[in-house]
Amino acid sequence: MAGGKWLPTAELTSSGRPVLHPGEVECSLLSSVDLDCEENPSFPLFKSGLLILTTHRLLWIPDTTGSSSASAIPLSAISHIFSTKKWIKSMFASPRVRFQVSSNAQGRVDDKGSRLTVITLVLRGKSDPDSFLAKFWEAWRGRAWESSGPSGSESGKFGPGDVGGSSAGGGLRMPVVGVSGILRKEQEMWESTDKSLQDAFQDLNALMSKAKEMVLLAEKMRQKLLSGSNNQASSANDEEMGSKEEMQDWLLSVGIASPVTKESAGALYHQQLSRQLADFVKIPLERAGGMINLIDIYCLFNRARGTELISPEDLLLACSLWGKFDVPVMLRKFDSGVMVIQNKSHSDEEVFSRIKVLVLKPDALRTGISASDAAITLGIAPAMAKEHLLTAESKGLLCRDVSPDGFRFYINLFQEINLDMVKDHGTYSAWITATFASR
Repeated sequence: MAGGKWLPTAELTSSGRPVLHPGEVECSLLSSVDLDCEENPSFPLFKSGLLILTTHRLLWIPDTTGSSSASAIPLSAISHIFSTKKWIKSMFASPRVRFQVSSNAQGRVDDKGSRLTVITLVLRGKSDPDSFLAKFWEAWRGRAWESSGPSGSESGKFGPGDVGGSSAGGGLRMPVVGVSGILRKEQEMWESTDKSLQDAFQDLNALMSKAKEMVLLAEKMRQKLLSGSNNQASSANDEEMGSKEEMQDWLLSVGIASPVTKESAGALYHQQLSRQLADFVKIPLERAGGMINLIDIYCLFNRARGTELISPEDLLLACSLWGKFDVPVMLRKFDSGVMVIQNKSHSDEEVFSRIKVLVLKPDALRTGISASDAAITLGIAPAMAKEHLLTAESKGLLCRDVSPDGFRFYINLFQEINLDMVKDHGTYSAWITATFASR
């Protein structure tokens, strides 16, 4: 990337989402943002990209498909953020946010650099610069990159709470007499309520910080398991590998460290949600054989997002946007109306070949197969297996028999039968043999 000489690079996922550091959370997203450095004439042109503010970095992602990396400015390298000036000329120009960063002798941004350089963000899209600047200040002052782990007990302290505690003790209480007594009783009640709320919020913040620590720990363990399985020899024990894969699935369901929200993404909410969803469904798709029901993904995705739940409409809209991005997954709708998520590399022909092997077995030639039989063979849910069987029927591979017991599917023999003769070999002959053998 052209900006790699001046700015650190940031890794992107296959869907174009940034790979976040441990403990890093997205705070705000802005579209159509330029990066400019007037003090450095050699500074490249960063034109109309996506700007993501996190607790650790400013990420600039180019607005081009297929980009594998982005540029980053660590918040630790920022030494000052300038306040915006309101003047007449600014009313007719794009809003600008200026800040000062440390750089080395070559001009590359570095938090240990000795030189100071001013970088300007030009906000050309529809955005609220004051809201972004406030979040920028908050993330920079928070200095989350310095803390090795959140301390919920510290953050839960809201202020003095000893006043209410004195009135709730076992000492002598003043009698409630007249208006002053009523006011004093009201004051004691409010102080007691305030102390209870402080204790409750302290426990809640501690719980939330511990939950965040558990998500980070689970992610580290999952990465270690993945790296361990990649380096493992081919003669590894299958049972041990299966337990590792199951452990990876458990850790995956613990949660998403930085879920996309409407508050942080704004107008880009559905676009970024679509990209994050494309990254999330990779492992569930691998486990499900390349195709999974949309309802199952809705449950898994919401469980991973924790309290940041999304609606079915948001999920459907996010899936429908995959056609605009270069992602390896797609939304598919069967003729029956059932919608699934599948890999673009998923092949129906491979599924049909496995179904054909199943229906050509002697027992299947006599009695046919059900959706449950196909589900066992394909390793998927019966509802999904039924959709594959109906699709195979529409392609002329199978025939369907509807009875009070449900659907039964048979191999299509009509392709081997014509008006002149019946073939004495092939599938029809195998069916005749299997039928008479059972009598």
